[in-house]
Amino acid sequence: MRIIGIETSCDETGIAIYDDQQGLLAHQLYSQVKLHADYGGVVPELASRDHVRKTLPLIEAALKQANSSKDDIDGIAYTAGPGLVGALLVGSTVARGLGFAWQKPVVPVHHMEGHLLAPMLEDDVPEFPFIALLVSGGHTLLVEVQGIGQYRILGESIDDAVGEAFDKTAKLMNLDYPGGPRLAKLAEQGQAGRYKFPRPMTDRPGLDFSFSGLKTFTANTLRAEGGVDNADQQTLADIAYAFQEAAVDTLLIKCKRALKQTGLKRLVIAGGVSANVFLREQLAELMRKLGGQVYYPRTEFCTDNGAMIAYAGMQRLKAGQTTLDAVVKPRWPIEELPAV
Repeated sequence: MRIIGIETSCDETGIAIYDDQQGLLAHQLYSQVKLHADYGGVVPELASRDHVRKTLPLIEAALKQANSSKDDIDGIAYTAGPGLVGALLVGSTVARGLGFAWQKPVVPVHHMEGHLLAPMLEDDVPEFPFIALLVSGGHTLLVEVQGIGQYRILGESIDDAVGEAFDKTAKLMNLDYPGGPRLAKLAEQGQAGRYKFPRPMTDRPGLDFSFSGLKTFTANTLRAEGGVDNADQQTLADIAYAFQEAAVDTLLIKCKRALKQTGLKRLVIAGGVSANVFLREQLAELMRKLGGQVYYPRTEFCTDNGAMIAYAGMQRLKAGQTTLDAVVKPRWPIEELPAV
């Protein structure tokens, strides 16, 4: 079977073609970073318009890359949520239109399930059950995964997700959009020990996250140093290092608790923040000490992409979970998904 995956939940237009025997056949991605850079963040209306312009040309490019035609396609998967409603509607409308025109089933896919299953695109595939740390955009989730669609949320962010905290802190430090990766790059020049930031919500039981306080602590630290414009480059790098260290350490503490609580030894990390090199290094060391194993998607599949939607859609297509409606759910708890 062969399926097209369409991802339009935010500021990347991703199209991919996945074959259940041959694997990933095509992967096309267009990023809107330059479009939104002048505004310091994603402008929903501009994002939607750009998806309208890019989706069909990228589908044509993917079909050509996979040496396929509509007759070779058995289904069309699209991101139904969570995400920006206007952006989601572009993908769902295109998917439904192609479904009617080509007489193919259409599969709505949960964006976070796409991230969760992205490591399945690699050669080293995690076996069920495992713990998943999902760190994508406005989401920070710890999920116990028994199988596809068998998800139990163990912890989630109660205010800013870790990705949001990275981006907002970068903005405080006058770093260009997208801020998170730039802050991580600046932190590479920082020195450990000069500043000590708190590890929020680690001094109490539970697996929920809160990162808004780290942003505030950074703002206060910058103010104490005379502000961004008056601080030297090394000071800014040291502050960036302390912020990243605190954020990553908080994630590690909660992951360790989740693994101990469930008795599991496998950890999956996915989503945009999972590309952070420091986070990967620290989690690898944690799992080595625990005698477990950590799994990631390759870097290009950490951010939003069509490949993860195509893979997740294939699993749902095989289970007959298709629709004739252009369903979108800007808010969609992952625990609502049916099992496969």
